Amino acid sequence: MPKPRVRPAVAADLDILCRIEASAALSPWDRSRFEDSLARHRMLVLLANGEPCGFAVFRQVLDEAEVLNIAVAPVHCRKGFGRCLLRAGLDLLAGEVRCLHLEVRAGNEPAMALYRSEGFQRVGLRRSYYPAPGGREDAVLMRLDLP
Repeated sequence: MPKPRVRPAVAADLDILCRIEASAALSPWDRSRFEDSLARHRMLVLLANGEPCGFAVFRQVLDEAEVLNIAVAPVHCRKGFGRCLLRAGLDLLAGEVRCLHLEVRAGNEPAMALYRSEGFQRVGLRRSYYPAPGGREDAVLMRLDLP
């Protein structure tokens, strides 16, 4: 399999990104949220064999940034694509921010393991933050301090 490639998202990507999000997220973003993110934030697309199979959205405010969303199509999970997107975002923000924040569903252990392996530390918890089947789910707050 060829090495995945990451590039900035463009408007022509939005339909496929909405489909990836719908297949990967319990509470998926709608198209207007993607349109807003494309206009206001930094959005990356991961291509495998020339086809979009994941994306990441980063918001920068002064010298801090936040991972707003990161998703990989389920058929492409466990291939290192999420790590590739996260590292591409870190490269994009290098020298501009001193830390990166994110929140993740408490039950999303694969994502939390990825973030911990990249140096993120748990810094807080938002109880009952996310809608979930049969109730609510906590959000784990994480932070990575950058050199």
